[in-house]
Amino acid sequence: MTDDDSERVFDPVAFLERAVPVASDEDVTAMRELLVETLERHGVEPTVDDAGNVLASRGPADGDPHLVLNTHVDTVSPHVPFERDGDVVRGRGSCDAKGPLAALLSAFLSLDPATLSGRVTLAVTPDEETYSTGAAALDLDGDLYVVGEPTDLDVCTAAKGRFEGTVELSGTNAHAAEPASGVNAVAAAEDALAALGTYDADRDPHPQLGAPTLTPTVVDGGEVTNQIPATCSVTVDRRSVPPEDQSEFERGLESHLRERLPEDVGVSFDLTERETPFLEAFATDPDHELVTTLADAARAASDGSGGDVRPFTAATEASYFAPAPVVVFGPGVLADETGAVAHADREYVRVAAVEEAAAALEAAVSSLVE
Repeated sequence: MTDDDSERVFDPVAFLERAVPVASDEDVTAMRELLVETLERHGVEPTVDDAGNVLASRGPADGDPHLVLNTHVDTVSPHVPFERDGDVVRGRGSCDAKGPLAALLSAFLSLDPATLSGRVTLAVTPDEETYSTGAAALDLDGDLYVVGEPTDLDVCTAAKGRFEGTVELSGTNAHAAEPASGVNAVAAAEDALAALGTYDADRDPHPQLGAPTLTPTVVDGGEVTNQIPATCSVTVDRRSVPPEDQSEFERGLESHLRERLPEDVGVSFDLTERETPFLEAFATDPDHELVTTLADAARAASDGSGGDVRPFTAATEASYFAPAPVVVFGPGVLADETGAVAHADREYVRVAAVEEAAAALEAAVSSLVE
């Protein structure tokens, strides 16, 4: 092997050790530059679109199937410094999601374009941890999607969506000494909270994701201690399951509340404004070829410790790619027996898991597109 050949052999762990020290919580520029430089050094000419997505493809332009490998380069704050401790890489982004990125890169760069009947696109986004502006701007027309997140090498076929909105209750101000002369919006919150608790009473659980949840998280009402309050708001967190979408939820919850609150209380519900769509629930058939191929490869690469087929417990940009078949997969865990790992100061990923994820993805991707 020549020095030039050695340079082109991609080492996912070496990439991870370069990537984790790069702060990408407030600005992803340096991390994106590292990714572009890495692809170019391995003979790939990526593009960066107007939304900051890094895109690269291998295989014929009309290749069938079109498989998309996606993850993100941004992390939550604050940045946590890199540390290598034997088989463990610590630091912000080590598992969410630079470890998964390293494994996806390994699979992408292992492909020989001359042998491909299908097409593989690498799409790496910024802003996943906030508003998903990168993913929302993608227009890939993929047939299959693998989204890199820490799943402990399990193949996750479904995830709940996450919506947020505010119930506004309106009444009439009055002196607190004459409460009957006004309409107390704060008191009406008691009925509103009870109604929130019954919203899903008649819904059947989803076969993969179970029941949706609707949780009041913030209550705000009243300004003067001796006045009947005319306004009160209740912010809610919705974890949805298919087939509910954000429009159905917005209409349905307002109607549900209106039917259960007194007529003299004004009721409205609006989703929180944001520049991109909320992450909605998705579910892929567990028997789809994408799922079974990657699960078999993960079991083989990990000697059976990975490869379970299950839901993912957090909302992800995978929802933007449904209803095409999409799975979430990668090394690392969201939490372990001690507590939170991803988004925590103790974030880490095991080197062996990164190597096993890379091997599983290489085997599965080649099986699907060669």
